[in-house]
This record gives sequence, structure tokens and C-alpha cells, in this order.
Amino acid sequence: MADVNAKDHGVVGDGVADDTAAIQAALDAAEKTGPVCYLPAGQYRVNGALTVPPGVTFRGASEGVPHSEHPIGTLLLAYGGKGNADGPPLVTLKPNAVIRNMVIHYPEQSLPDVQPYPWTIRVDGELCQVYDMTLTNPYQALDLGTNWNELHTVRNVFACPLKTGIYIDQCTDIGRIENVHFNPNFWTRMAIAPGFPGGDIKAYLERNLVGFKVGKTDWEFITNCFVIFPIIGFHFDDFGHGPGNAVITQSGADICPVAVRVDRTQGHAGVQFVNGQFMATLEVGENNQGPVKLSNCGFWGVPETKQQIVKHGPSTLTLTGCHFTGWAAAEPGAPCILADGGRLIVNGCEFADAGKRQIVLKQGLTAATIFGCLLRGADGIIDNSGADVQIGTNTTQ
Repeated sequence: MADVNAKDHGVVGDGVADDTAAIQAALDAAEKTGPVCYLPAGQYRVNGALTVPPGVTFRGASEGVPHSEHPIGTLLLAYGGKGNADGPPLVTLKPNAVIRNMVIHYPEQSLPDVQPYPWTIRVDGELCQVYDMTLTNPYQALDLGTNWNELHTVRNVFACPLKTGIYIDQCTDIGRIENVHFNPNFWTRMAIAPGFPGGDIKAYLERNLVGFKVGKTDWEFITNCFVIFPIIGFHFDDFGHGPGNAVITQSGADICPVAVRVDRTQGHAGVQFVNGQFMATLEVGENNQGPVKLSNCGFWGVPETKQQIVKHGPSTLTLTGCHFTGWAAAEPGAPCILADGGRLIVNGCEFADAGKRQIVLKQGLTAATIFGCLLRGADGIIDNSGADVQIGTNTTQ
């Protein structure tokens, strides 16, 4: 078997001619004689949709992650599906298919008149892989949830998504998301015309973007992932196929109203954050059943911040070795942690702001234990819950 060069199937690569059919012909040929379909450096206009067949790798010219600021490798220019968020994805990966080493750009996307587009990349089956990609301005970037899938891997993806970064659902075996960063720089620094159209991208994202949307997944390992300016950074819920569970490490959500929103997770496992950073608030909703655990995480406030932790519902929230600063910016007197449901464990945490309320426990809480914390204030804990609350070995200096 030999790699298939898309040039041999009639691609033009001048950014003007529609190369959809020629690229698809090369991909289909790679299923028979590949398994790699190589798309050389160039700008390829795609007016339709592409399907990467089972077992085929769709590879661009770059050896690492291409940056939109230096678009000298392989660029897919996505024109199809404008105005139709539910249309066919730009690229669908069939089982064990791979896409890698390209930039994908939407030349007709603009601010402030943002247009819906279909998903940029959708997985459909087992062991689909996305590596070393830059997506400058997708409306919806990575769809790992509309179709059944498992054992997906997404690694080294950089993008400025406008509505949804990653959607994970219907995953019945461990998925892995590694080194995925959502930042408007990948659009604003796009070097090819028309490039970034101007406008307040930060304001738009803060009203519309959900970075990581996680539904049913039987374990999801998320490592070194980041989103800035979303309305919600990480959102866990049941989106129609049941809740999931996840372990998130070295990841964060920056400058946003809600860094993490946990509405539903699996009761036996829930969600765990380790070594995270959040410039916003974590909310645990009324209907969540699974445990929520944070270890060695940091919280910083933004002008919109009231509480940094809001705990509702019947589940257990555990905070271990975390530090907090900058709460109550938008509401003087607001506590750092407000809990009125389920169970709360706070241990070894530091509340860096003196003269502020740290923890307020309200009716509806079942139980809490707070120990070994640095509170910086004698009235740091206010308990109006009537629950079983154990407080001890904290310092107030």
C-alpha cells in the first residue's frame, strides 16, 4: 500500500476552485490503497462536506501544529453550510479515521453578524483521532457526541470556537482530550485575507461560548485544556443519553462568569479536577447526584464574581488544598463558598482575602466538615444550616 497524494486526484489548492469532490476522491482512494491521504501545502476551498473513511489518515503538510499566523501549510477554507448549524459537518471521521496537521478557516464568518455553521469535525465510531490542528473560527468545533463513539483521542488542537468548543456524549469507553486550547488569538491573528473582521470578540464569546460540554461518557480523561472568555468553561449535564464522569487535570477556564457548571454526573463517579485554575465560579446544580472533587485548584475573581463556589443539590462537594482570592467583586458581602444542599467537605484550603466572609452554610445542607483551613477572619464561617456541621483546626490569621 502507498500514501495517496490528493494532487493526483485533481485538487487545485488555489483557494478559489471548489476542491470538495477532488479531496473526497483522494480520501476514497486512500481507503483502498492508502491508508494515508496527503493534502500538500495550499489553500483548498471546500463548498461541501468531507468524509474520512474507516482507517484512513487525512494529513496536511505540517509536521507539528500549524498556526494561523503562519499559514504556509495546508488550509481548508470552509464555505459550506453557512446559516445551517444542523447541516452535515465539514469533516466526518468514520471508525479509526484520523485528521491531522491542518488549519481550518471560515472565510465568510464575521463579527458582529456571526453566522451559524455545522460542526467542523464530527466523530462517528470507535477510535477516531484529531491531532495537531488549528481551527481559526468555527461556530461549533469538535463533535464527539452526536454519534455513538468510544476511545476517541483529541490532542494538540487550538481554536477560537464561537458557540461550542467540544461536545462529548454517547461515549461508552474512555475518551482522551489533551492539550486543547480555546483562545480568540487563533482567529484575530489569522494572516490570510479576509482574516479577522474586527469587532468585540471577547464580548461575543462571553455571551455565547461553552468551552467543554460533557454528557454521557464512561470516563473522560481531560488534560492540559483551557478556555478563555466563555459563558461556561466546563459544563456537565445529561444531554439526552445520560450523564457521564470525568477526570480533569492541569486545566482551567479564564475570565468568565462560570468556570464550571455541574448539572448532572454519574452518581458513582462524578467529576474530579486536579491542579486546575479558574478565574470565575464553580456551580453545582440542584439535580447533580455524583461527587464533585477539586484538589490543589486555584480560584481568582473577575468583576462579575460574587461567590466562587455555589453548592446546590444532593451531591457531595469536596475541596482539598485549594486557594481562593477575589470573590465578592460584584456583590460586597458575598461569601467565597455558599452551600445550601447536599454535603460539603473543605480541608486544607486557603482563603486569601481578609475582611470577607469565607463560607456560608444555609438550610437545605445535609452535612459539612471544614477543617485545617486558613480563613483569615474570626467570622469566616457562618452556619445557618441546622445540619450536621463539624468545624475544627482552622486558623483565622
